[in-house]
Formats: sequence, structure tokens, C-alpha cells
Amino acid sequence: MTDLQAFPTRERVFEAITKVLAVVLLPAAFLRTPGRARHIACQWALAIRFPAENLDGLTREARTMFTTARSEAFWRDGQLIGLTSGHRDAAEQHRLFEAEVRRTGSPHAARKRVLPPAESAHVKGIAMDVRPREGARWLETNGGRYQLYRTYDNEWWHFEHRHRAPRRQPNPGCREPGVSTAARTGWGIR
Repeated sequence: MTDLQAFPTRERVFEAITKVLAVVLLPAAFLRTPGRARHIACQWALAIRFPAENLDGLTREARTMFTTARSEAFWRDGQLIGLTSGHRDAAEQHRLFEAEVRRTGSPHAARKRVLPPAESAHVKGIAMDVRPREGARWLETNGGRYQLYRTYDNEWWHFEHRHRAPRRQPNPGCREPGVSTAARTGWGIR
């Protein structure tokens, strides 16, 4: 074992502190909401651990399923799941898409990483980019119970709230075989 392996990583230290904090917060959470104390304590501890995350803008159902899933991951398996990106407004999504077009040189290439606003699940409030990788692994294995599914092969962090499991695509810009963009987005002319 090297000297570096002997010491816990910074991430492991933060993880341990978050777990202890959730346990310490349980009595206060119980006083606030007795039937949901573990859920509340978990959300408080994770909000301290991941202070920049923002759940605003997610649909009510997506937010509920996500917070329920991460409480279960935390209390059942000791797994932390943080949110790096949830809802984005159309202007932010447009900026991200245009930056990717500049970086890759074409809209087609950009779509492998970022979708335009009209097609983005982030704009719809049903997409969540999560961290750390272990949390994403937990969500990939257990997320179906919460209607949260990994949707792209090239994005281990991207999950969407869907009522049934979608067919996972290689990347965001990949179109399902035989399905037109109009049919996929529901914007077809009738």
C-alpha cells in the first residue's frame, strides 16, 4: 500500500462527514416531520454536502422520485447521490448547444453531447445529471423503481424521469430507428 492509499481521499472524508451529519440531524428531522425523518435528514445532509445543487425547475414528480431514490440509496446502501444539473431554461440550453457547436464544428456533432432546447429533457424539467459515478451506478441499478432511467450510453451521469423505461440511445443526438423527429418530440403536423 502506498502512502497515498493509506489516507482517505478528500471525497471519502466528505462522504463520511455527510453520513454522520445525517444521523446527527435525525432528531431535528423527527421533530419536524416524524413520519419522514430519515428522508428529511438525508436531504438536509446532502444539501450541505452539495450546496450548489438546485432542484428547482424539475417537475414535481421528477423531484419527488429523485429525492426519494437518493434517500433510499443513502439509508439502505450508504450511497450519496448529488445533482450537478437539473432543469435548465431554454436560453441556458441554447448557450450550451451553441458552445458545443463551436467546439465540435457542426450541429450534428454537437448533438452527440448536447441537444437544442426544443429537444432537451433538461428544459422539460425531467432530466438530472448526477454525481459521483458510484451514485450514478446505484441509480442505474435501482432507478427503475423510481421511474429514473439512464438514457444515453455516452453519459453515465444523465438520468430522466419517465413513466416507463425508454430504450437507451448511444448519445443524445441518436434518433430511434424509424421514428421521425416530429413523432419523437410530439411536434408533428396533424
